[in-house]
Amino acid sequence: MSESTTLPELTPPSASSSGRPLVVRSFGLTDPGRVRLSNEDQFLVAELTKAMKVQYASLPQPQTQYAHERGYLFIVADGMGGHQAGEQASALAVQTIEAFALNTLKWFFRLKGAEEENVLKEFQTALQQADARVCREAAQHPELAGMGTTVTIAYNLGSRLFLVHVGDSRGYLLRGSHLHRLTHDHTLVEEMIRLGQLQPEEAAHHRFRHIITNAVGGHAPGMQAECHRIELELDDTLLLCSDGLRDVVPDDRIAAVLQAEHEPRTACARLVAEANEHGGPDNITVIVARFETTG
Repeated sequence: MSESTTLPELTPPSASSSGRPLVVRSFGLTDPGRVRLSNEDQFLVAELTKAMKVQYASLPQPQTQYAHERGYLFIVADGMGGHQAGEQASALAVQTIEAFALNTLKWFFRLKGAEEENVLKEFQTALQQADARVCREAAQHPELAGMGTTVTIAYNLGSRLFLVHVGDSRGYLLRGSHLHRLTHDHTLVEEMIRLGQLQPEEAAHHRFRHIITNAVGGHAPGMQAECHRIELELDDTLLLCSDGLRDVVPDDRIAAVLQAEHEPRTACARLVAEANEHGGPDNITVIVARFETTG
C-alpha cells in the first residue's frame, strides 16, 4: 500500500506543539478471551535508548549512563493457523522485529528530512524479514503450513509517530474527544467496500469479514506494508489492538474508556474487561500509550 505522511481526519499540529518534548507512559495486556483455549496474540512494549557502560574510570560516576533521547516501540501481532501455528507465527514475527530493532535498526534520535523516510523503510525491511522467517518455518514443518500473522508496529521518536501495518489488527489515536482510526483492515470485506460491492454497515456481520488478504506469512511469501507518519500533539493517546477488542467493543465505547482512564495500565484492563463482557469471542490484546509534557 502507498506510504502516507498525513491522515486527512487529523488536524495539523500547531506550531507551538511541533517538536515539543513528550513523556511517554505506556502499558500492554493480552488475554485469551472467553471462547478460545489458547492465545495466538503477541505484543511488545519497549524503550530504546543510548547507553554507555563504564568499565573503569578515575572519576566517580554511575556504572551505566543513559542519553536523554528515548525511542518507543510498540507491536501487536494476531496469529492465524491451526494446531497452534498462529501462536508460533505471531511469536516469530515479534521476535524477528525485536531482534531487528536491537541489532540492525539505525536508531534515529534526531530526525531530519530523508531520515524520517528511512525509519519507515527500516521497519518495512523488518516486516519483510519476519515474513520470510514465518514462511521458511512453515515450509520446514508441514503441520504449520499456511500459518501467518497480522502485525501492527508503532515507533515513537519525540513528537513523531511512525506506523507500519499488515493485516486487520488496528491502530487508533485519541485526540481530544475523538478517536481516529489510523490503519486499514487488509481483509476481503474491506476490499469489497473499496470496490463498492459492499456497504460499510454490512461489514460487521459479513461471513467473509475475517478473511485476511495481506499478512506476514500465509500460504506464499510477500506482503505489502501500510505506512503512516503522524505528528503527535500534547495529550494524544495511542491504542494498538487485535480484532478481539475492536470486533466487539464499539469505537465510541473505546474512546470513552481512554478518556476516563488516564493510567495506561488501568485503560488496558478496562478495555480487556469490556471485550470479555461482550462475550470475549477471540483473543484480546491492547497497548495504550499516552504522550504528555515533560515536568
